[in-house]
Amino acid sequence: MKVYTDHASGTKVDRPQWQACLADLRPGDTLVVWKIDRLGRNLRDLIDIVTGLGQRGVGVRSLTNGIVDTTTAHGKLVFGMFALMAEYEAALIAERTAAGLAAARARGRTGGRKPKMTPALVDKAQRMYDSRSFTMAEIAQSCGVTPMTVYRNIRVDPRTTAS
Repeated sequence: MKVYTDHASGTKVDRPQWQACLADLRPGDTLVVWKIDRLGRNLRDLIDIVTGLGQRGVGVRSLTNGIVDTTTAHGKLVFGMFALMAEYEAALIAERTAAGLAAARARGRTGGRKPKMTPALVDKAQRMYDSRSFTMAEIAQSCGVTPMTVYRNIRVDPRTTAS
């Protein structure tokens, strides 16, 4: 028995351990997974994987969905139902997330981290830059940010920066 562990989501295409596992499977083997929805990105992908493994003579068993065992006719039926429920659950989560984000935006909330450069800091950096007395590194250090952050937030006169 070999154990393969992927820490990437089942929705990711590039899963090195999954690829190694598929390469090692032989006819007569049974692939045991923690949860059936960990196998594929969506219902179509899940069905393709299980069907492809079945054509190679490889069964699939789930530990948490104990009755999913594609080596039996009953297991194949249950697999189809669990696959549908997994896709339905993923779609519900996506809908709820989108609705939550829309509601937050309607209340004036925006996602992401707060900007490091407040309007006061942008004004300070702009004045320091316009005075032509400070290097970009000095401006950035006085504002507590990187030079790139300063560049993104101030107006730079291209005539003075071109060499």
